[in-house]
Amino acid sequence: MKVTLEGQGWTFEAQAPETLLQAADRNGIRLPSSCRNGTCRTCICLSTSGTVRYKVDWPGLSPDEKREGYILPCVAIAETDLLIQAPAAARLPVPPHTGA
Repeated sequence: MKVTLEGQGWTFEAQAPETLLQAADRNGIRLPSSCRNGTCRTCICLSTSGTVRYKVDWPGLSPDEKREGYILPCVAIAETDLLIQAPAAARLPVPPHTGA
């Protein structure tokens, strides 16, 4: 599934069983995170398009937040292409090529 960060315009691919946070990291994008188990809410962001499922039964979101489109990327798995707002996202520096 294609994930696009609204605002930055960055995109990355995310496939189950990988979480959005894992997929972002693998693609050089750092999303805020801490606990990585759906309780601390450090990674909360807004999904304006698409659907996710969760790898835990009770992610730390209220029913109202879920209805409004908020997701927790640390435990969310993309079911469709997604458009998300994550203003604190950052590009990871590319390590210099050392040659072989």
